[in-house]
Amino acid sequence: MRDTRDTRTKRTGKRKKVRSYPIMVLSGIYVLLFVTMLGYIFNYSMSHKQEFINNDYNTRQKILLKQNQRGKILSRDGDILAYSEKGSDGKEVRVYPYGKEFAHAVGYSTKGKAGIEAFCNYYLINTNLDLSKKVAYDTKGMKYPADNVTSTLDANLQEVAYNALSSRKGAIIVSNPKTGEILAMVSKPDFDPNNLELEWDNMVKDTSGEAKLLNRATQGLYPPGSTFKIVTLLSYLREHPTDYANYKFSCNGKFTHEGNTISCYHGENHGSLDLERSFAKSCNSSFANIGVGLKPETFDGVLHDLKFNQELPIDFCRYNKSSSSYPKDHAISQVMQLSIGQGNTSITPEHLNLITCAIANDGMLMKPYIVSEVKSEDGKEIKKFSPEEYGKLLSTSESQVIRRMMGKVVNEGTASRLKGLSYTAAGKTGSAEFNDAKDSHAWFTGFAPADDPEVCVTIIVEEAGSGGSYAVPIAKRVFDAYFGVE
Repeated sequence: MRDTRDTRTKRTGKRKKVRSYPIMVLSGIYVLLFVTMLGYIFNYSMSHKQEFINNDYNTRQKILLKQNQRGKILSRDGDILAYSEKGSDGKEVRVYPYGKEFAHAVGYSTKGKAGIEAFCNYYLINTNLDLSKKVAYDTKGMKYPADNVTSTLDANLQEVAYNALSSRKGAIIVSNPKTGEILAMVSKPDFDPNNLELEWDNMVKDTSGEAKLLNRATQGLYPPGSTFKIVTLLSYLREHPTDYANYKFSCNGKFTHEGNTISCYHGENHGSLDLERSFAKSCNSSFANIGVGLKPETFDGVLHDLKFNQELPIDFCRYNKSSSSYPKDHAISQVMQLSIGQGNTSITPEHLNLITCAIANDGMLMKPYIVSEVKSEDGKEIKKFSPEEYGKLLSTSESQVIRRMMGKVVNEGTASRLKGLSYTAAGKTGSAEFNDAKDSHAWFTGFAPADDPEVCVTIIVEEAGSGGSYAVPIAKRVFDAYFGVE
């Protein structure tokens, strides 16, 4: 009997061990998954802490704003662009000393957030003030000063660009192609952020097309007109890398192909042209001729490389994607329109500025940025933003050819008002038709000095007509201000 019981006990114990083994394995897997999940949540929380705090549903923002006074936003030279103070009712009020001038670039922090106010909200509501200095504020019953943000914006260039656009609708972007810094960003119609709460309802309900809250520099989508000939030119260079100089065309003011006709601006007869002169004179006929001879895959490849129909490397503000593509049915009329920047193609001024910057910087696009550093009120560096390469949009040799041709636009073509100055400039003009009445927006995009670019300027003036007549003089005022020309 005893042997039988011992045998049964051994068998039962063995069964228990056998049964417990898979349970232990499963338990281990679950523990591992749980630990992995906790690790992921912790890592995600740390890497996205700004997004979490900036979320409108996160009450942490309100707690921080009760403790800290929103920090200042400064220009690159230390001018105060935004600060907070106590209002007559004892509540904190945001003040914008320059009023409308920086409205879209700096943005606002009430009725939602936009511009630098939104991009740097995390820093502007947090403080890294030394504990010993916090005590001094505590004894006075005052809020701690939050960290201050220094932008890349140049107050003088911003003012010149703002005044140059005058009462016109449009946008101006000024940037450094070697670093990606945004030096000025203007959009009109504008608004006064100091009166935002009073004007908000009227601006939101406005049906006149003013769209004052829209940052036309990054969100405005326009037909690029002849500035798009940069894209067509690059496509031609890729199909004719060694023999592009052999191109010849005779312009009589219009070009007809398979029953479809394109006319030059105001029907101008440009006569005998090579590729450089076609570009300098912005000959629609010649570029329509170029377009119908290009392979669809070449054109689409260039559009892809230049970031059309894609996200852009912009994280400091809201923006819209530009769109363009070779017609799927290869309709000749649409191909001709595409070649001169009309038809279904649309672009933002910021995107055109990025393309121009890449051309000016040997094909390398630097990631654009508008904030250079964050410091505590007592001067400690909290965050530094540095130039960062995004990637090559075109080859060095391609950029050099296009730069040379953009120089011809100034010296022999449609941007001649930039010729013979104390500095050299290069660029491309555009007159982009936007309705059946053939009214047009005026474009210019370019850089200076022509041989070693330091500054890029992109301008659109809505419903103004010729780019050479309206956008180029504005560019001259901005370039003059940058180089200190009186």
